[in-house]
Amino acid sequence: MSEIAISVIISTYNSPEWLAKVLHGYNNQTYQNFEVVIADDGSKQETIDLIEAFKKEVFYPITHIWHEDNGFQKSQILNKAIVNCQAEYILMSDGDCIPREDFVEVHIREREIGYFLSGGYFMLPMDISKAITKESIMNGDCFNVTWLKSHGLKPSFKNNKLTAKGFKSWFLNAITPTNASWNGHNASGWKKDIVDINGFDERMQYGGQDRELGERLMNLGIKGKQIRYSAVCIHLDHPRGYKNQESINKNLAIRKTTKTEKRVWTNFGIVKK
Repeated sequence: MSEIAISVIISTYNSPEWLAKVLHGYNNQTYQNFEVVIADDGSKQETIDLIEAFKKEVFYPITHIWHEDNGFQKSQILNKAIVNCQAEYILMSDGDCIPREDFVEVHIREREIGYFLSGGYFMLPMDISKAITKESIMNGDCFNVTWLKSHGLKPSFKNNKLTAKGFKSWFLNAITPTNASWNGHNASGWKKDIVDINGFDERMQYGGQDRELGERLMNLGIKGKQIRYSAVCIHLDHPRGYKNQESINKNLAIRKTTKTEKRVWTNFGIVKK
């Protein structure tokens, strides 16, 4: 194996059932020169034991970055994970997002100096999320529209995202333009650029810390490139308990300052000032 080309950061918190499905997904990748760095915001022993078991099962190296549970500290654990990444290029996703088999390959192929990549995700309801097994991940059924429909998926134009490749994915990216913001479920960029803006702002609460990081990257002059129909993961359903109006208002205030003052650096990131 040559020097690791890409580090995949996966954030998690007390969701071992979902994390297992995600790690199986990475064990099914067409591109294999990567490491996985798990950013664990204080999960209990069940998750720790699961990760230790997977280290013996999968082909890729796993680094488990953990700190004690002290409420929502996702930005802090992500910064610790960034520091521990071996590769020059970093792909970030979540412990509830199963990657399509070409997920890492697409990010490697599309990476470009001066840009970050913003990929797509396909949200599944809880019943289908539960129905996905190791076997349906390894044989690709969980991205097969027919299989998903047999488990209750409704017809939709968005279903094209599950299978689009080649010209079709290029065409769909072109005709459905969106702002290429940093997307915590599926985004990648150069480690140097992320370190140059001091990583995530650790004051940020649930929801928005990824967008704020992307806004500082853009203030630095790094452009976003949308590949949401090319690099695809399926997002498993889960409860969202941290989001409230107070946290939303706090995040919006920080992001407003970042935008209006065109801030590049945060004093509340990897390096504390």
